[in-house]
Amino acid sequence: VYDLMNSAMTAGMHHRWRGRAADAAVLAPGDAALDICCGTGDLTLELARRVGPTGRAVGSDFSERMLDLAREKDAGSGAARPIYEWADALQLPYDDDGFDAVTVGFGIRNLADLDRGISEMTRVLSPGGRLVILEITQPQRPPLSWFFSLWFDRLVPLIGALAGDRDAYSYLPESVRRFPGPRPLAERMSDAGLEGIRWTILAGGIIAIHSGQKPA
Repeated sequence: VYDLMNSAMTAGMHHRWRGRAADAAVLAPGDAALDICCGTGDLTLELARRVGPTGRAVGSDFSERMLDLAREKDAGSGAARPIYEWADALQLPYDDDGFDAVTVGFGIRNLADLDRGISEMTRVLSPGGRLVILEITQPQRPPLSWFFSLWFDRLVPLIGALAGDRDAYSYLPESVRRFPGPRPLAERMSDAGLEGIRWTILAGGIIAIHSGQKPA
């Protein structure tokens, strides 16, 4: 029910947010892109469309079942054929400087060691390449903060229970609360050696897209 729950929780907006994240990667046809914690592959597919049939789009995840679901999806004509493979985001099995862009959508808050994960993603970026992080963030100002608390803390676990996985969707709001806000996350990216870090807040303060560039 993962894809169905994503659409239910975001009113279908998650596809648009992933498109914005792929745009922030500033890819060109023929480039190589890596999507970490790719889940069922929606962001990987966005990258595949941007690098085109001459490019390379790799999606990696810790869950083999997620990868199985991703492999069932079609990138469409004019896109690279995505490669999906198992990987630990804290110890990526890729060479240094191998990708023109690395993305992670709605997955980085699940890493056991955030700084190590950002460091690994930076390592595999080519000089001048971009790291893009798409993640849920917690709005600070009412009334949106009130709505966010009602929706995420109460209604999302209830919907998850109806879908048969209450534990997973009770964990979701807890993981968002623990995750750094936009400015602290930007500072962690800077500590990893990235430059030109910027972030965009979407959906009234619920979604943040960060990008940073590896020094050329």
